[in-house]
Amino acid sequence: MTPQLSRKLTTVAFIGAGNMARSLIVGMLQDAANLQLRVADPDQNQLDVIRSYGAQIFTSTDNQQVVDGADVVVLAVKPQVMREVIEPLQNVAQKQRPLFVSVAAGIREESLNNWLGGNLPIVRCMPNTPALVKAGATGLYANPQVSKEQRSLAESILRTVGITLWFEDEAKLDAVTAVSGSGPAYFFLVMEAMQAAAESLGLKAEDAQLLVVQTALGAARLALESEQKPADLRKQVTSKGGTTEAALNTLKAGGLVPLFAEALQAAEQRSKELAQANA
Repeated sequence: MTPQLSRKLTTVAFIGAGNMARSLIVGMLQDAANLQLRVADPDQNQLDVIRSYGAQIFTSTDNQQVVDGADVVVLAVKPQVMREVIEPLQNVAQKQRPLFVSVAAGIREESLNNWLGGNLPIVRCMPNTPALVKAGATGLYANPQVSKEQRSLAESILRTVGITLWFEDEAKLDAVTAVSGSGPAYFFLVMEAMQAAAESLGLKAEDAQLLVVQTALGAARLALESEQKPADLRKQVTSKGGTTEAALNTLKAGGLVPLFAEALQAAEQRSKELAQANA
């Protein structure tokens, strides 16, 4: 059963009002849940954008004011400023003990908990940019302090912008980062390369882009909605001696498959390094 946002009044506070926070806020508002939303950000222009989503959203440049009384606090600030932003929240965090949900990459639960005073319920999330169009993929990890109800609440929030997957081992989020967190950029690069190649074959730039993007969308939808594996779908459109086989043989000869393995390994390793640096 898919978790739904609670029908009882739930106060959700956001620290940070950037793109990811905005996408989650819009998704939660569309879910029509019984929510009280609060948002803090040092940039008043960002808060004005949030207020345009609904007069019922409380906004402030004061993090303490927004967190006070919250059931859930979503940490949506850049990793490099996370510590200086949340350490001043220790007192209110320890007094009220809300659920903290972090969407910041590269910061371990242990570091977040230490900066907040320790022994708090924390869910780490690794979303990706397609969440901005409600097509995201998010990996989640909950520490032992997170209750079943809080786990369901965290999942319901992230499900407003796409699919969610839970991992019992926090270290797996490094692999999630390599696959889905960074993954959209891999596909964008493939689309760039295909468009450039199409233009070299004589197609206009706008025609090449439309064909490439629609083909990517169609292939993704087919893979998502079909019961067959991507490998089987590939084989179905690869006739022996045909054009598709000629192109795929060239890609394989160029080392595409092992290159992807190397790329994801590099991303995973970098994720681990960033986590150590932010410890």
